[in-house]
Amino acid sequence: MRELHIHFIFIVEMIGTIAFAASGAMIAIRKGLDLFGIIMLGTITAVGGGIIRDVIIGRIPPNTFVKPVYIITAILTSSILFLLFYLRPELDGSQGIETYERILNLFDAIGLGAFTVLGSGAGINAGYEKYPFLLVFLGVATGIGGGILRDIMVGEIPYVLKKQIYACASLAGAILYILLLRIRISDPAAMLGG
Repeated sequence: MRELHIHFIFIVEMIGTIAFAASGAMIAIRKGLDLFGIIMLGTITAVGGGIIRDVIIGRIPPNTFVKPVYIITAILTSSILFLLFYLRPELDGSQGIETYERILNLFDAIGLGAFTVLGSGAGINAGYEKYPFLLVFLGVATGIGGGILRDIMVGEIPYVLKKQIYACASLAGAILYILLLRIRISDPAAMLGG
């Protein structure tokens, strides 16, 4: 059962990583950045929140550097998007971009939910289960931290400071996840609830 739980968490982490890397890479493409810029923005969006969380809980070096599969996944995702838009420049500005943006919004929501509960879960695993405010903060920081870093890097006011629903959704998800765990709902079920 523990093995299944570990695989479930890894799948959730990979979905979140791909979703956030795609989000960062698309903003970089829209801003006209080069390949390095696209990869950098995609990667920082994907792993930035987790790095912030790990530094706060004293996990040094941060998990993303211990298990580079997340950075590699973010680099591959960003590179694929670069190639797609480089080889098919007509995609930018076409109706295809509208469809892509709707799909990206869905993945962004999935990534936000995934990273929020994983961030709170990391706090629990680090022994901070007695500090619910910290667990909520870790969840929100993990969920929105990479996006804040992304926006700052491209010189924009962070999206979460303009569109409160994004941060509020992360906050609500972290609180719900912690409450479900407190009433003894299993971790995978609490993750889906949060």
